Amino acid sequence: MRRKEFELMDAQETESFLQEISFGVLGTTGEDGWPELTPVNFVFHEGALYFHGSKIGQKMANLKARPQVTFSVAKEYAIVPSYILDPKLACPATAYFKSVVIKGYGEPVDDLQQKAEALGAFMRKLQPEGGYDPIDAADPAYVPQLKATSVVRIRVERITGKYKFGQNLKEPKLSQVMDGLEQRGGELDAETIALMKAYCPHHQEK
Repeated sequence: MRRKEFELMDAQETESFLQEISFGVLGTTGEDGWPELTPVNFVFHEGALYFHGSKIGQKMANLKARPQVTFSVAKEYAIVPSYILDPKLACPATAYFKSVVIKGYGEPVDDLQQKAEALGAFMRKLQPEGGYDPIDAADPAYVPQLKATSVVRIRVERITGKYKFGQNLKEPKLSQVMDGLEQRGGELDAETIALMKAYCPHHQEK
């Protein structure tokens, strides 16, 4: 059961997170009934999630037979060591993160113009500096590539975004964790502290 203090992100936060992260894990069901997980690049575009790849392979066979999918995206911001809060017990050790889980149906995109739009969204996300001709279904240079590439749209049925940034902590423990992260000064520790201040209700009330 979900612990209620680890709040769900609203729709705007969730979409912003999906635009930030470029890699997720696709869950399909194999012919033997076992779940199969495939890491893929993705883009969230106009309310749907897209990925691309070869037209053949296990994930494509799975999708053709059983289009129901689960897709997950997560980012770990900080491992919080136990000794920040307790010099003896390991129990307080935890991780702060954001995550999104999508349930939906995987649908191959066959229309070349729709493919071009989806792949254009990929390029704007993954190569925002440009350096290429826009993907155009009417451009003869792109047509063979568009025909050869599989693009799959995940039609979203349910989307859930979750974050954990110490919402379960009250003072003085909340400040202890922020002080510990500040002293450590890891790559994402400053960003984690900022998110703790933004999301933790006990900090907001101060």
